[in-house]
Amino acid sequence: MAIVGLLYVGAVLFINGLLLIGAVDGRAAAPINLFVGGLQVLTPTYLIFTAAGDPQVILAASGLYLFGFTYLYVGIGLLAGLDTTGVGWFSLFVAVAAVGYSYANFQILGDRPFGVIWLYWAFLWALFFVVLGLKRESLTRYTGWVTIIQGWVTAAIPAYLLLTNLWRYPDAVALGLAIGGVVVFGALFVWDRRRAPRAPVPTKPAPSVPAATG
Repeated sequence: MAIVGLLYVGAVLFINGLLLIGAVDGRAAAPINLFVGGLQVLTPTYLIFTAAGDPQVILAASGLYLFGFTYLYVGIGLLAGLDTTGVGWFSLFVAVAAVGYSYANFQILGDRPFGVIWLYWAFLWALFFVVLGLKRESLTRYTGWVTIIQGWVTAAIPAYLLLTNLWRYPDAVALGLAIGGVVVFGALFVWDRRRAPRAPVPTKPAPSVPAATG
């Protein structure tokens, strides 16, 4: 059930990335945030209630609320025209929590690929904090492209592979994700900085020449 939800997390991240780069209107992006946000709240609630007290199942399900609340927060904010500061600072909370869930996946759940994926999410939600909470608008387009890429790499593609039983070689996947993330997002940052419009260099006015008298 959680894997199905992960597939649609890929969809909402894709749409939100398009929103950040200016390809999708805010109100048009609101419904998918509400749909997926609701799904990501109902799914962990069901998993926890049916876990029969299994601490590992509860641990794995509990992290889904971080994303469910984010998408509901974004969807409501887009429809109501709310300032983004609140969801930005909530994103900081999510980013810090995601580091903890990464550790849990590595050390408790034994899931190295998702240990790396949680670090991806920590990075992405940290960017949301910087752009939405601290209003660093110069990083908006970069954050949008990171969001689009992560929608596929951390959600849609892993979900499809898990659903079709093609998710194999976890150590290789974890290593590939770790190296690929550093290379791709680093290169993307350099590319985005080079494309950013440069502020015009102020020109000094030419010194005035006194009129000749005679």
